[in-house]
Amino acid sequence: MKSISLYQANGSWLTRLHPFTKLFYLVAAVSVPLIQGSLAMFLVTIFLSLLLLHSAHLVRKAVPLLAFSFTIILTIVLIQSLFNHANVHVLFSIGFLHFYREGLLYAAHIGGNILNMLLAFAILVLTTAPEELVEELEKKGFSPKFGYIINSVFQIIPEMIGTMHTISDAQRSRGMETEGNLRTRIKAFLPLISPVVMSALTNTRERAIALEVRGFGARARKTYLYEHPYQKNDQIIKWLSLAALAGSVLFRIVCLIQR
Repeated sequence: MKSISLYQANGSWLTRLHPFTKLFYLVAAVSVPLIQGSLAMFLVTIFLSLLLLHSAHLVRKAVPLLAFSFTIILTIVLIQSLFNHANVHVLFSIGFLHFYREGLLYAAHIGGNILNMLLAFAILVLTTAPEELVEELEKKGFSPKFGYIINSVFQIIPEMIGTMHTISDAQRSRGMETEGNLRTRIKAFLPLISPVVMSALTNTRERAIALEVRGFGARARKTYLYEHPYQKNDQIIKWLSLAALAGSVLFRIVCLIQR
């Protein structure tokens, strides 16, 4: 059966961690640099996330998730370095364009935040099976509806990409040109996007029926087939994440008091 999630079951140590451990790391990796407000801290967490992905042999799988962000970051850098209202000191010039230090620093903070969040989320989505995360959330008392939303978030992008590829292959087999110059791609856009939208609507209805048949709305208490207890690595990462989060908050409070 073809997988419709980004999860990579490669048997690495990250995939064996408890889903909540990776959630703790995600919260800490995203929150600590934001609380500190330091560009160096963004670089530290980005490097740490890359190191974790490398240890699980998942850096290549994370590249497509990050590729689209570079266009956004480049746009932010150009806009902020040229037109930020706080720009004062010119760092360098290219022709008549003057790039300012203040705008570049501000753009670096935004870009670092984007990369940091994407890499932290990549660790979670690439190493955690959606159904396992949902099951653990339900065990802690979360509503099955909340679990279904989480599961859908994990699956919607790869599912739509798979549907798009299937429809594109079907249209090409019928003689439609879907590749080439910009004009050809624009002409092929509507014949491709319409089936994708209709397929999404049909899948939504089918899922609703399937959920009701399987007793999704039943109020009886569920039982679970698998248990995933905390291991030593889970405890270490969990408490390190909590310590880093608490330490950054305390450091920020001390800095505010000293002002």
